[in-house]
Amino acid sequence: MTVLDFELDRDHVELNQLLKLAGLCDSGGQGKAIVASGAVTVDGVQELRKTCKIRAGQVVRLDGTEIRVIAA
Repeated sequence: MTVLDFELDRDHVELNQLLKLAGLCDSGGQGKAIVASGAVTVDGVQELRKTCKIRAGQVVRLDGTEIRVIAA
């Protein structure tokens, strides 16, 4: 599994934007489609809300990639 540390420089980031900023998709729209497909988990639970607020300390997984969100 690939592990990425994403430094969050604000209170939260929307899930679809996190996927884009982490380089797992090319656009926010593509990120929304990926979330809607059911392929994303947040803290081990499937997340279908495209604009779910992700905060420092949470872990997002997509396929073989884990994104650990940390405070900047």
